Amino acid sequence: MNLHKTNRLSLVEQVVLQIEELIESGKWPVGTKIPPEPVLMEELGVSRNTLREAIRALVHAGLLKTRQGDGTHVCSSSVLGAVLIKRIRQSTLVETLEVRHALEYQAALLAAHRRTDEDVEHISSHLNACEKAAADGDMEGYVRADLNLHLAIAEATHNGILIELYENMMEAIQLSVNSLMEITPQSDIYQETHHQMVEAIIEKDADQAVEAVNAYIKQYMKEVEQKWEERS
Repeated sequence: MNLHKTNRLSLVEQVVLQIEELIESGKWPVGTKIPPEPVLMEELGVSRNTLREAIRALVHAGLLKTRQGDGTHVCSSSVLGAVLIKRIRQSTLVETLEVRHALEYQAALLAAHRRTDEDVEHISSHLNACEKAAADGDMEGYVRADLNLHLAIAEATHNGILIELYENMMEAIQLSVNSLMEITPQSDIYQETHHQMVEAIIEKDADQAVEAVNAYIKQYMKEVEQKWEERS
């Protein structure tokens, strides 16, 4: 086998990597309008063509979005997150729920074994936020608190890969949660199963933690399938 010397990164690739770092580090959060071309050209020391080619690549990757007359904005926090959002938009709600089941099952299992007292505080605070939002009828607040609750559980696994995967899926999972809210408004059963899951994690009862995950995913599946039958 003949091996060839690797080529150095092109200027375009270097610009892409620098912008990706600004986005993934949070220095350019989602929704941020990026600086105008002249500013970026000066800061990066590249030509207009090089910069535009890099921006096109990032738009194609799903990290940036150009709005005519309004500049270019950050629309995803990572390449993986952008890919997952695109894929989930092409998937059925049942497929998304199946993936959530796998991820949240493992997160609950590991969190029950590994959680710390600090993890318990974070998880409990997000559960309280969920319950308050549900009681107030604040669905937007509920979705936000629910996402933060599951992220806190993922963080309690202390598994770097699982945490990063869940962080990158947050935007994609939010799409599925919003869809579920339209089909299955929150009821006591979801509050009850989420409370059971958190209590089991606190008590380090892995069996009960995953059973709670199974219960709320099963209920979601049942209501989604019933809604589809009504529409057919």
